Amino acid sequence: MAPMLILASQSQTRKALLQQAGLVFSTHPAELDERALEDATLASGGDGRDVALLLAQRKALTVSADYPGAIVIGADQTLSLGTELLHKPLDRDQAAIQLDHLRGKTHRLHAAVALARDNQLLWSDIETAELTMREFSAAERDDVLNREGEAVLGSVGSYRLEGPSIRLFETVTGDYFTILGLPLLPLLAALRSFAPETLT
Repeated sequence: MAPMLILASQSQTRKALLQQAGLVFSTHPAELDERALEDATLASGGDGRDVALLLAQRKALTVSADYPGAIVIGADQTLSLGTELLHKPLDRDQAAIQLDHLRGKTHRLHAAVALARDNQLLWSDIETAELTMREFSAAERDDVLNREGEAVLGSVGSYRLEGPSIRLFETVTGDYFTILGLPLLPLLAALRSFAPETLT
């Protein structure tokens, strides 16, 4: 019998990516104080990559402790603008402020993924993509926010590359799945190695 596969996330995008890859899984978001872990990592000299990797690992481990024998996928994504980390906007006004802050600049998205079983970390990986926004106008920004609606509130950086937000970008370098928040190809390779039954 194939081991139970669990996604330790409530991200609709990550769920969709795994479903499109033909995986059968359940979702059980991890209960973590993410901001406290982020603050501690940064205070000890870590950066956005370190934060994303730690959170992905902790999510996988936390959920795996409650589901013996299950293969748990933990994932996290951070956005670095230089040494600054941005977070999901609370409302449309904050989304507009974030987009203005990113306008004409290059930022990095760090997406981490981890596998755990029986409270043991099996594997983890982190990938980085680099994105540059163009010098868009306030009217263009507002048009994109109107088109996106509340969807951007669930996205770090206040945009969705898979949606109308793509209009705000000048260049994108990196893996598409990493940008969406889940390094899918490395994850599938890891599942083939550590839990091939989950792919059948």
